[in-house]
Amino acid sequence: MSAAAETGHRFTRNGRESRLRVLAVDGNPGLGHVLIFGDPDDDCLVRVHSRCLYGEALGSQDCDCGPELHRSLDLIQDAGAGVLVYLEQEGRGAGLIAKALGYREAERTGVDTFTAYRNLGYPDDCRGYQHAANSLLKLGLTRVRLLTNNPDKVRALREAGLTVFPEPLYTEPLSDRAAAYLDAKRRHRGHWIPTTAPGD
Repeated sequence: MSAAAETGHRFTRNGRESRLRVLAVDGNPGLGHVLIFGDPDDDCLVRVHSRCLYGEALGSQDCDCGPELHRSLDLIQDAGAGVLVYLEQEGRGAGLIAKALGYREAERTGVDTFTAYRNLGYPDDCRGYQHAANSLLKLGLTRVRLLTNNPDKVRALREAGLTVFPEPLYTEPLSDRAAAYLDAKRRHRGHWIPTTAPGD
């Protein structure tokens, strides 16, 4: 029995049940985990997501991390199968303390958090996605529909040999600060952030 098969169990969310299996990212649980919903195959939906304690566990309204994760899971459930690669890359890879310092610097100076990171000597974004790509390849996937607004993720997966079809995620900003953060993502990192919901 494969390691993934050994973890298979029922998972209920929003009143709907899925089959879920769990693997360590690239064989290393310190990097994160791969959550396999149903029986995904080529052209399935994939979300590569970096941990955000504030947005996911604490309900912060200052970023889009929680809404993006929830929207991705909704779409994967609707599709019946898909993959969530959940990476331990808090604070754009710099960690939770750096994230808190960045928020404090942004409040103190009035700059966005990307500029705040630079002021503190941190990179804008030091996350990497090679391990996520390796994990997807180990699942036997060659083509994925990637739920993302981040061109860095698309580029990394393509460089690893995957065929990637990006599917931008629309989420409604939870606050003025969240809207400002989305704008900063566009300006500093070139994110493709939809301004209207699909079909509008």
